[in-house]
Amino acid sequence: MDIAGLSMALATTSTQSKVGTAVLSKTLDTNEALGQGLVKMMDAAAMEQSVNPAVGANFDIRV
Repeated sequence: MDIAGLSMALATTSTQSKVGTAVLSKTLDTNEALGQGLVKMMDAAAMEQSVNPAVGANFDIRV
């Protein structure tokens, strides 16, 4: 049985797992920030609609 090879394989697997977890954490943080930005944009649009309710409600189409 190759103890050194087994040790290296376990260390590599552990490192890969830690890196994968770190990348997932960063991705979740990024998605949370994007979601907060989207909520802010929706709030701004709702504010515009409450100030100018007629803006964007109707449009004319000619063919």
